[in-house]
Amino acid sequence: MLLVVAVAGTMFSLTSCSKDPKKPGVEYMPDMYRSPSYETYGVNRIFENKMEARIPVKGTIPRDFTFFNYPNSLEGYEASGRDVHDPLPQTPENLAEGKRLYTIMCMHCHGETGQADGSLIATGKYPPPPSYSAGVSSRGGNMKDLTDGKIYHTITYGVNLMGGHASQLLPKERWKVIQYVHQLQNPDGGAAAPTDSAKVTAAK
Repeated sequence: MLLVVAVAGTMFSLTSCSKDPKKPGVEYMPDMYRSPSYETYGVNRIFENKMEARIPVKGTIPRDFTFFNYPNSLEGYEASGRDVHDPLPQTPENLAEGKRLYTIMCMHCHGETGQADGSLIATGKYPPPPSYSAGVSSRGGNMKDLTDGKIYHTITYGVNLMGGHASQLLPKERWKVIQYVHQLQNPDGGAAAPTDSAKVTAAK
């Protein structure tokens, strides 16, 4: 009996091997070689709710996740303006990427040069936002004096008719946009970030 099993096993292994790529023979557990793939947001019957996309495990965070522990409030806005600063180096590459992202995400309202004359505003259906270089912020203070943290807070959460862009722009992308916005704030003075007046007052 053992001899029969051994012979059968040998024959099975031989028939499973082939030098001809068009005749691969018999595969044992083919899923081990060719794992089934699933479409993103498609159906996966392994899970109870049949959804391929899974909710992250409780308590975990995405790789390279950036914390922004400032609430969507005036207090959070002021605290962000005081404490949060651009972590990226101010390089021509970052500025160029900031301009590209601004053109895609911001120019339709704020305008090419930040003068609140974008194509969407030109329709007359929406009130213009304040000019970056000459306008006054709805939260107080001149737009040209807005700091890194205040702009980052606004891009993240939005303000008035401007919606938040946290889901459209990664943190690094927001900082690159901010570098370009600083240039629009001070078209004659480069892209240096303004100094927060509240911080200067506190320092005195």
